[in-house]
Amino acid sequence: MADPALQAIADAETQEEIERFLVEQERKDLLRFITCGSVDDGKSTLIGRLLFDSKLIFEDQLSALERDSKSAGTVRDGIDLALLVDGLQAEREQGITIDVAYRFFATDKRKFIVADTPGHEQYTRNMATGASTADAAVILIDARKGVLTQTRRHSFIAHLMGIRHVVLAVNKMDLVGFDRAIFEEIVADYRAFAEALDFETVTAIPLSALTGDNVLRRAAEATPWYDGPTLIEALEGIDAARDWSALPFRLPVQYVNRPDLNFRGFCGTITGGRVRPGDAVVVTPSGKATRIARIVDFHGDLDEAVAGQSVTLTLEDEIDVSRGDVIAAEAAPAQVTDQFAAHIIWMAEAEMLPERQYLFKFGSQTANGAVTELKHQVNVNTLEHGSAKTATLNDVVFCNVALDRPIAYDPYRENREAGAFIIIDRYSNQTVGAGMIAFGLRRATNLQWQALDVDKPTRAAAKGQKPAVLWFTGLSGAGKSTVANLVERKLTRLGRHTYTLDGDNVRHGLNRDLGFTDVDRVENIRRVGEVAKLFVDAGLIVLVSFISPFRSERAMARELVEEDEFVEIFVDAPLAVCERRDPKGLYAKARAGAIKNFTGVDSPYEPPETPELRLAAGDRPAEDLAEDVVAYLRARGLID
Repeated sequence: MADPALQAIADAETQEEIERFLVEQERKDLLRFITCGSVDDGKSTLIGRLLFDSKLIFEDQLSALERDSKSAGTVRDGIDLALLVDGLQAEREQGITIDVAYRFFATDKRKFIVADTPGHEQYTRNMATGASTADAAVILIDARKGVLTQTRRHSFIAHLMGIRHVVLAVNKMDLVGFDRAIFEEIVADYRAFAEALDFETVTAIPLSALTGDNVLRRAAEATPWYDGPTLIEALEGIDAARDWSALPFRLPVQYVNRPDLNFRGFCGTITGGRVRPGDAVVVTPSGKATRIARIVDFHGDLDEAVAGQSVTLTLEDEIDVSRGDVIAAEAAPAQVTDQFAAHIIWMAEAEMLPERQYLFKFGSQTANGAVTELKHQVNVNTLEHGSAKTATLNDVVFCNVALDRPIAYDPYRENREAGAFIIIDRYSNQTVGAGMIAFGLRRATNLQWQALDVDKPTRAAAKGQKPAVLWFTGLSGAGKSTVANLVERKLTRLGRHTYTLDGDNVRHGLNRDLGFTDVDRVENIRRVGEVAKLFVDAGLIVLVSFISPFRSERAMARELVEEDEFVEIFVDAPLAVCERRDPKGLYAKARAGAIKNFTGVDSPYEPPETPELRLAAGDRPAEDLAEDVVAYLRARGLID
């Protein structure tokens, strides 16, 4: 039996060693980097090699890896190190990376968090996600294939995301006999492309992730002609330190903490600068100025807080501060705008359509908005700017964006946290894009609403009616215009002031420059929605008769007016009935291929999910349908 006194001494020494080890780890610098490049360039194998050679694989993990390599591995008679990070069943079945996998490892000099990102073009959005928090990028190139399109695309995205340091890992050199000429040709090709990307450092290394040559150990025999660093030496030597505390102070408010009547604090993570009690600050976008009263965290009051810390601030004055606001240094406040220019990486199968409404999320701020102008598309092979009307999956475009309210921001190049945003589809809630703000548009702050003495209630009172939009939607031939015309006649007889905006009529003037592509259809409805809003502001009952095939644009039109001023009327006639009627002969031409992008034939119609009124227009007379509309308006109190 061990002496209790000796055991106590041994336990104390062990605890002291653990504490010493933790202190050493705490003092080590942390580098976050990604591995990226084209498919099958060996990214997962490289990370597996780093973990394996760093001796960070436990015995049970190694046993499981040996077992999995026999059933799902791609390496004959050996361990498939890629399986350490490719954990999804679909990844193992296909031998590819799909999702982003994060791994931690450390050397004597530094700590690392590496993100293994997919190489398939289909999953470029996942690569962008990994790059958004990285300080450096390890870009892999298969020595047999050279620089590919996906190599260039990932390099450009890394540049957009603010990554300044690149390690060019020319992998699978063992398969080309460690040929120096091949390596130098690939490096020259890549440097010629990357010159325009303005990376601070590009370090090229010939290596083999499979054998470990030039990863952690130098391959003197295989590459006697190479005298540069190994991969781990290059990563240890990257100077990625960014003094975020030197930036102007920023704290996006994530939560208003009100536990009792005596405390009201504003919680968030500081994204730039430092703050002390007594500092002068301004709340954006409201512009209200005050001073910091206290800085509080879990342990109590602090004398100072810096970028990266999560704290609660209290203010000297009782001013309105809400989630999404930004508390900033008064001497260097955040910029405020509702229009800006930005690079956008499109991440969805569905096209990005200018003027379509999306949700734009900036940290804890969310606003409705749209891309108002697509300035250019970037060719990832040549970095040239080309024209484009839409953006498709993996496109990188430079756009103007307009929001429905001002937001506080900093240009992405100055502050990654304050200048980044994501775009969300309002119906599916899927993230469809990621963006980086370049600059605010000056006209956004130069324009202000002109105050008018005669307003909408005054105009409506003069007409003795409640203004509204009656939005008739349905397929071509459903009877929208016929029913709308009859409804207007009935309202006129009742002494109501009305106006009808008909799809064909408007295209003779206001929208004569628009075609029938999805982009033009979106713009068509945007313009009509704005005109309808003006008519409502004039106190009129406006009847809008448009196919308006997309739910998103009908929702946009609805949001332009007050909640009780919009009535969506679905003139619901089956496609077969509409084709049988075909008053203009359009369906026949579309079926024959003479008309492109015809709704119901080769362009979709998204029927309303919850319209205020649905008219079964397939077998009922138009006169009866018009009476139904008038009866509904009476029941709603829109007419007497």
